[in-house]
Amino acid sequence: QVQLVESGGGLVQAGRSLSLSCAASRTVFSSDVMGWYRQAPGKQRELVATITGRYKTNYGDSAKGRFTISSDNANKVYLQMNSLKPEDTAVYYCNLDRSVGSRRDSYWGQGTQVIVSS
Repeated sequence: QVQLVESGGGLVQAGRSLSLSCAASRTVFSSDVMGWYRQAPGKQRELVATITGRYKTNYGDSAKGRFTISSDNANKVYLQMNSLKPEDTAVYYCNLDRSVGSRRDSYWGQGTQVIVSS
């Protein structure tokens, strides 16, 4: 089992920046995919960004050009969010996907609320 704990959410004005952090309770393997997803009220959970290792990243359309995902190559992943918009308001969830052989496990954090005021 891997526990994920997010931090860094809060209330911020549109146009400002916010940084989220996620710490895993165990060492993250280089093959693990860690990422951030978000869910706004009444909407489905959507991909924000993922990272594998230190450099292989993938971004959802809403994050491209504004958000940056990074990791410390140990057990933490970060999300730097710039030029925030009211539509970025959501609960942001940290995720870890681990595949070992034929087994795949997916872990989720409790989520951290981000509110962007106009």
